[in-house]
Amino acid sequence: MSELHKFLFDGLPVRGMIVRLTDSWTEILARRASNTATGAYPPPVAELLGEMTAAATLMQANIKFNGALNLQIFGDGPVKIAVAEVRHDLSLRATAKVMGMVAADAHLPDMVNVGNKGRCAITLDPKDKLPGQQAYQGVVPLFGDQGEKLERLSDVLQHYMLQSEQLDTTLVLAADDKVAAGLLIQRLPVKGEANLEGRSPSDRDQANEDQIGRNEDYNRISILASSLTRGELLTLDVDTILRRLFWEEKLLRFEPQTGHGGPHFACTCARERVAGMIRGLGQPEARSILAERGDVEVGCDFCGRQYRFDAVDVAQLFLAQGDQLPANPTIQ
Repeated sequence: MSELHKFLFDGLPVRGMIVRLTDSWTEILARRASNTATGAYPPPVAELLGEMTAAATLMQANIKFNGALNLQIFGDGPVKIAVAEVRHDLSLRATAKVMGMVAADAHLPDMVNVGNKGRCAITLDPKDKLPGQQAYQGVVPLFGDQGEKLERLSDVLQHYMLQSEQLDTTLVLAADDKVAAGLLIQRLPVKGEANLEGRSPSDRDQANEDQIGRNEDYNRISILASSLTRGELLTLDVDTILRRLFWEEKLLRFEPQTGHGGPHFACTCARERVAGMIRGLGQPEARSILAERGDVEVGCDFCGRQYRFDAVDVAQLFLAQGDQLPANPTIQ
């Protein structure tokens, strides 16, 4: 079962989280693989999308935003866009649009940043928008301060967090065909005493920026976190990871979030919604599609699940309320 673990380093201005997506991640891959129009994601695309989904879950849980957090990567490679969406209740879904061949050993620049014009966008879309309120979006390039292409998604997101929040952040991400996982370590923002001193928000922002790279406690813990290997993150349980990395630190751990209260797959598509769309086409159009194809097939653009309606299904949709198709006497 997918799980999210939060913890604090006692007495230190550092917090952390670990997410392990199992059933929720394999559901995303299974829906895509069962789509006869697209087939399964190439392994490098699946790995990127898994890392994005784990990262988006960590970011949503970190800011506790009442709405949807969308993490998007787009550019000029064969992967035109990849999206991971995590809502306030930690329900999640993800998708990628692939147009072209993806090499088996492809990395982030090969997939979305061939000409160094790729971008990463993080959008916060409020659940209950006020009139005229727009979603917030931050966009960063897929290259570093010297224009060098960034090879890893974690590098891109650490750069984003440093720019957007002025907070040191360490991310370790990994994904395969069974697990998508991530570890986040972050320096806590300046607050508390600073607020009592009457500092303005701009002063606190400056204080946060002044602390970048200078907090020895965070730097030590960041080095420990960065030693976690991809294989360890994918195969070890959370308790083992925390003991292996931080056995000399005193951790304050919160109750793990699992099941429906933790990360779980959810897509807004449903057979009933597709049925309503077919009714909206009208009976003549639906019959025309049946005559041409033999059935009406609609695929969810996000999760890839396909919904098929044969002639009997379509006829049932357009029956007057309360009517039923005659039963087939040969079928018991």
